Amino acid sequence: MTVYASLRSIDLQPEPSSLPADAEEFCFLARLYAGPADGPGEESFDITVCSPEWLAAQCRDGGIFDARHHLVVDVQRFDQGALVAWLEKRVQAVSGDNWSQVGKRLGHLGFWEFEDYRP
Repeated sequence: MTVYASLRSIDLQPEPSSLPADAEEFCFLARLYAGPADGPGEESFDITVCSPEWLAAQCRDGGIFDARHHLVVDVQRFDQGALVAWLEKRVQAVSGDNWSQVGKRLGHLGFWEFEDYRP
């Protein structure tokens, strides 16, 4: 039986509309809550949404920056509705044999709350 992912909600912190309108370097957290499409429950997946300029500044500070779980968006064309639609499409495209497999696959997009969990 195939399990499909469903996006339950997205929490953006801080709210992108609260960022300065002229900000070239910006970064915010997108916390996705996803669960199996055919059942209850949800788990969180964290993505850092940032501009290329913010990412470049991080590289300048230390020379190397591990950008895992980051999504880079163009500050001039940033649209919150388009971001939400893109994330929803990405989540709904994920499936697997069980929820654990789906969670690991979603973990390529965002940091899964159970990513390093070992029972």
